[in-house]
Amino acid sequence: MTANPVRNGLRAGAIFAVIVVFLTLIGFTVTGSGLIAKTLGSAVSGSRLPSPGYLVVFLALLGIWGGSTAARPDPRGDRLSTSAVAGLISGLVIGVISTVLALVFSVLLANKVDPRAYLSMVSPDSMRLFLFNLHEAASPAVPAALHLVLQLLAGVLGGVIAYAVRRLSIRQAAGSRLRSISDNIKSNELVEWFQRTPYAIYILYAVIAIVLFFLPRQWGSYWNYIIGTVGIYVILGLGLNIIVGLAGQLVLGYVAFFAIGAYTVALLTAPQPHGLYVNFWVTLVIAIVLSALTGLLLGLPIMRLRGDYLAIVTLGFGEIIRILLRSDLLTSFTAGPKGVRAIAGPTLFGRPLTSDINFLYLIILAVLASIFITNRLQNSRTGRSWMAIREDEIAARASGINTTQSKLLALAIGAAFAGLGGVLFASRNQFTGPEDHTLMVSINVLALVIVGGMGSIPGIILGAFALKGLPEMLRELENYRLMVFGGLLVIMMILRPEGLWPGGHPKLEKAPERELKVPETAQQVQPEVEGVKNASKP
Repeated sequence: MTANPVRNGLRAGAIFAVIVVFLTLIGFTVTGSGLIAKTLGSAVSGSRLPSPGYLVVFLALLGIWGGSTAARPDPRGDRLSTSAVAGLISGLVIGVISTVLALVFSVLLANKVDPRAYLSMVSPDSMRLFLFNLHEAASPAVPAALHLVLQLLAGVLGGVIAYAVRRLSIRQAAGSRLRSISDNIKSNELVEWFQRTPYAIYILYAVIAIVLFFLPRQWGSYWNYIIGTVGIYVILGLGLNIIVGLAGQLVLGYVAFFAIGAYTVALLTAPQPHGLYVNFWVTLVIAIVLSALTGLLLGLPIMRLRGDYLAIVTLGFGEIIRILLRSDLLTSFTAGPKGVRAIAGPTLFGRPLTSDINFLYLIILAVLASIFITNRLQNSRTGRSWMAIREDEIAARASGINTTQSKLLALAIGAAFAGLGGVLFASRNQFTGPEDHTLMVSINVLALVIVGGMGSIPGIILGAFALKGLPEMLRELENYRLMVFGGLLVIMMILRPEGLWPGGHPKLEKAPERELKVPETAQQVQPEVEGVKNASKP
């Protein structure tokens, strides 16, 4: 199908016109303009709206994006005029819709109608900003015409930029430049020495340890808490990655093992409801073992299930655990819906490790230990068995792998990781309750495994930062941070469908060829044999 600039312009214009209307009705145009103002160094107070000039920049960026999206290459011949026409039509559609919206806002302001009874985020001030503060002009057509002209110019500019990017091969040049830089780094003498030296990796580990020691002292309590949360989810992601990413078993009730770890440390160390006051380190071991045993017991009757059936059964198990924790019948044992408070933290040589810095050190050590164990398992015979089951369970069974035993082992180890994460979570917060162990925890952990890249340890770390760290970094967007976060995830899934750092598949290494050496006795006998053969010929 050949590229049609009219069709592409109408399609892109309709999409971005809907986006402009949606962002305006939820009030994001005000927030976006404020972010641009702060980026350009202009201070905006909490109640004062940014100047209309920053709204012009915000809307122009959307129009340029729409124009560049419409300006697709034409297989019959990539021409500047075709791209410009596609961008012009896209800008025309966006401009017409923006014009209609501006006229509606002008009528509402003229009649002193406050639409916040129906659209809570559309205030009179936000409508005046959308009209560039020209609502008192002689005619409401003035701000409407400005919207039309702005989007026309932005659409054409977007089409020209898209054509220039293709024509100048900027993307290919950037990729070639990155490959050149990568090759130069690999050929560097220091890098080659690092690869040749067997003890160089320990130097790298020492540098990382030094960095991890000093950074928590510089971040402050808030960021220590955020990074600690990311670390806990890294542990959870590594455990679920063993079950889903390596063994290929879809488990949606992973939060149940997390809850078992959290409630184990809560019930054994808190003063209420039992007052046992067990040592934290003993409780840590008990929680990990108990979580692993629970995973083993859960797996015994369901290991013959696959795919959606396995996911549904484990989902039900997770919900059963949550309902039991909320049940009034077990209030005397689990403290019921109100949860358990005053959970004890770790101590070392009589010194409490409950400060944000010390507890972050403990989480970092747990993350490093989890990474080490996961890496060793992944590169072992057990890990190869898991990956064989993931690729084709029938073929794995035919090759002699005990699939039931391997899947049970994966579920038990993954559950142990979840128990460790639950202990750290409950002990750091000094509280845990049923609302901390909902289905969304399992969904979040599964999402970070998928987003980061299944079967990849670096991908799990990146996924945890993306799903748990990025939303906190987007708090500047206030009420819209989840919307922006969702949009970023959609863009990421389009550009990187396999994950941020996808895991590789096992590779077969060809054995080196060996030269066949003939024994000296055979070399001496060979001429005699040849002589006998020649003598026997007539």
